[in-house]
Amino acid sequence: MDSNKPKGGSKLVFAIPAAVALMALATTGAAFYTIDEGHVGIVKRFGEAREQVNPGLHFKIPFADTVEELEIRTRKNQERLKAATHEQMPVEAEVSVNWTVNRTQAFDLFKLYGGLDQFENRILDPRLRSAAKEALAKYKAEQIIQTRGQVIADIETELLETMREFPVKLDSVQIENLILPAKYLQSIEIKQTEKNLAAAEMHKLERQKLEAQREVNTAEAQRDAEKARADGAAYAIITEAQAQAEAIRLTGAAEAEAMQQKADALANSERLVEYVKAQQWDGKMPSTIMGEGQSVLWNMSAQQ
Repeated sequence: MDSNKPKGGSKLVFAIPAAVALMALATTGAAFYTIDEGHVGIVKRFGEAREQVNPGLHFKIPFADTVEELEIRTRKNQERLKAATHEQMPVEAEVSVNWTVNRTQAFDLFKLYGGLDQFENRILDPRLRSAAKEALAKYKAEQIIQTRGQVIADIETELLETMREFPVKLDSVQIENLILPAKYLQSIEIKQTEKNLAAAEMHKLERQKLEAQREVNTAEAQRDAEKARADGAAYAIITEAQAQAEAIRLTGAAEAEAMQQKADALANSERLVEYVKAQQWDGKMPSTIMGEGQSVLWNMSAQQ
C-alpha cells in the first residue's frame, strides 16, 4: 500500500515549513529600517503620518507602517522668470535661493504639503518669482547692473516677509543670470566707449596740466634761485660797503682823536710847541723878519 503513495507528497511536506521560514525572515527584515544622516524619517501607518524619527536604525510594524525620508540639509531652488524694469524694459532673470527645513518642524511640513517637492512647487517657487519681479521693477536697467547687491537684498527682504509663517530657513538669494535686450546692451557698450574716450581725454588734459604746472614750478624755482643769488650778492656788497664805511669812520675817528690829543698837548705845553717848530725848520734863516725884538732862533733853553 505504501508503495502506491505519490512520491511528491514528502517534498510538499518539507516545502511548507521552508516557505514559512522565509516569510518569517522577510517579515523580520521588513520590520527594521535606517534613516540616513541629513534626513529625518516620516513614519506613516496605513497612509497616515504618525511620527518623525531621526537618522539611525529603527523598527516598524511590517505591512502597516511605511517610511518616507525628508531631507533637512540646505537645498537650492533656481527659477527662470521674465520681468520688467522700472522703465518697462523687458528682462529675463535667473534667481536662486538656498533654504533649509527646520528639523523640529519637518513633520508639520510633511503633513501640510506632502513633501519637499510639493512645498517647492506650491509655496517657495511662486514666492521667489514674485519677490524677484517686484524687486526688479523698482530699478532701471542700468541701476540693476550697477547695484546688483541692492537688488538681491530687496529680493531677500520681500521673500523673507512672505515666507515668515513657514517652517523653513532661507539662507541666501542670488541673481544667477540677467539677460537684457540686445539693443540696450549695444547702447550701453556705445556709452561705455564714449566714457572711456572721455576718460582718456581727461587723463590727457590732466597730464598736460601736470606738465605745464611742472614747467611753472621749474621756472619759479629758477626765478627764486636767481633772486636768492642776487639777494646774496647785493647783501655781500652792502655788507662790504658797510664794513668799509665803518672802517673809514673808525679810522677818521682815530685820526681826529689823535689830532685832538696832539692839539691838546700843543695847547698845554710851550716846550712841545717849540719842539714841533724845531722839527719842521728846514735849517735856513728867514730872509725877512717882521716886527721888533724878534729872535732869529727859537729859544731852545729848556726849563727844568
